Amino acid sequence: MRALSWATRIFIFLFLFAFAIKNTDPVSVHFFFDTDWQAPLVIIVLAFFSAGAALGAISLLGTIFSLRRDASRLRNDLKQAQAVLKTAQPPESSIVKSSN
Repeated sequence: MRALSWATRIFIFLFLFAFAIKNTDPVSVHFFFDTDWQAPLVIIVLAFFSAGAALGAISLLGTIFSLRRDASRLRNDLKQAQAVLKTAQPPESSIVKSSN
């Protein structure tokens, strides 16, 4: 399984490396206010992919922190419930001796 994982990683790396070598032509990206950016296509694709991944991760931060807060609250509730169960004694009237 480990060899298959490494083979897949090497294949993906070589595929992306070949993509980068084939796309070195300079391109222009035109922004607002007549500004433009000239760079090789692979650099522009990498920059926008990285920016999109970063924005996606930032957009999930609120959800992640909310889930962590809920998990912490549930852990505290569980600890309190376990403490209550440890201190609770079963009533003596509930113990039934069977007579055979």
